Amino acid sequence: MRIGGFQKLSLVDFPGKVAATVFVQGCNFHCGYCHNPDLVLLANFKATLPVQEVLTFLNDRRGKIEGVVITGGEPTLQQGLAPFIAQVKEMAFAVKLDTNGSHPEVLSSLLRSHLLDYIAMDIKSSLGKYPQLTGSASDPALLKESIDLIINSGIPYQFRTTLVKEFCSPEDLDDIHRLIGKADHYVLQPFVRSQKLVDIRFDHPDQYTSAQVEALKAKYELGTRPKGREENI
Repeated sequence: MRIGGFQKLSLVDFPGKVAATVFVQGCNFHCGYCHNPDLVLLANFKATLPVQEVLTFLNDRRGKIEGVVITGGEPTLQQGLAPFIAQVKEMAFAVKLDTNGSHPEVLSSLLRSHLLDYIAMDIKSSLGKYPQLTGSASDPALLKESIDLIINSGIPYQFRTTLVKEFCSPEDLDDIHRLIGKADHYVLQPFVRSQKLVDIRFDHPDQYTSAQVEALKAKYELGTRPKGREENI
């Protein structure tokens, strides 16, 4: 596990739980609007945190926090992900995984081993725009497989889309609705402009207004929206 950051206390990352958040380094998607270049771009990587240091902290906080969120970057790229989660679960913490859905075989293995208690998957845009958005040759079949796995997992989940205007037209959102089919939980979150982006060209004023965001949320969101991390992942 390449742990690039660790938030010792969070009230927003794990719906309904007081949690700690583990940020891993490395991602196969290079979305220009991502707020985490230190976790995505190799040239920006900083020294990693020792895994045992994180586990020791968590062990000392048993009874004080309820869950652990693993985010990134893209956690399913991490070779040591399953053993790390197993150790966290042995401490009786609930585990939430944030993912881009590109590795359904990892999700399937974690679910079969009962290592996850909550999954949040980012759906970036309509599938046809993924190569341009992510800078990679994404396989739509793998994303669809992850969506089906999550919907049928039997555990709480959330699909979410960050409303970057270039990639989230109403037509794109219609496509996403068809893609997620029978999902009962889908949320939209506003794009937050920042000087800290993977591609600074996305920091421009021609984005959805607050009123437009609320109108899109009213039309497209599914299920009750829990409190959770709202950032451009």
